[in-house]
Amino acid sequence: MIEVRNAKRWIDNGPRRVEILKGITLTIPAGQFVAIVGASGSGKSTLLGLLAGLDTPSEGEIWLDGVPIHNLAERELATVRGGKIGFVFQSYQLIQTLTALENVLLPYELNVEGSGIEKARALLREVGLGERMDHYPVQLSGGEQQRVALARAFVVEPPIVMADEPTGNLDSTNGRMVLDLLLDRNKKAGTTLVLVTHDPEVAGRADRRIVLRDGLIVEDTFPTTTLVQDKEKNG
Repeated sequence: MIEVRNAKRWIDNGPRRVEILKGITLTIPAGQFVAIVGASGSGKSTLLGLLAGLDTPSEGEIWLDGVPIHNLAERELATVRGGKIGFVFQSYQLIQTLTALENVLLPYELNVEGSGIEKARALLREVGLGERMDHYPVQLSGGEQQRVALARAFVVEPPIVMADEPTGNLDSTNGRMVLDLLLDRNKKAGTTLVLVTHDPEVAGRADRRIVLRDGLIVEDTFPTTTLVQDKEKNG
């Protein structure tokens, strides 16, 4: 589903080059839940941005469902993003002048023909906001806004969902609810889930954990498999 081939990202600042990613190679199969972790400045969000087509590598290749997105024109890239990726931001990124329902509908109206209003309503009910559809973001709590953002990410039924610290601005109760909703979508719909997080509890629930340090992958493990093996070993 996702393949990265020696991807590098740097910024030229006059004569000085700042290297953010120094050569990332990885493959993420369809349906896998991957947590990308690492200290601040390790390159996590930059890597996620490359995977989502929000940024382009300075060197190397990014393949998304067989499509080489690293060399697409912006219009073609927007089409791929619109149909294949649902993205969830830490800061929600809702449009303040639109209701919850209108925010969820927006990707559908931009990328799919026909009416998506019933699907949007069903998704808002699914995330526990059936009574809040006509509320504006300012009338919603942080947890509610993030659940609207989840419904928006799911509305076109993308095969891939990416999230950048989706629980970072939430208390533990709302954070757990948001994570459960993401995992439920991952399991029921077979959605590939790629998530950047600082939270070890979130990373511990992933199928796979990728650790970045100074722009390089320093660890690539499968904590869920390890946990199951340990339980079986200990009876």
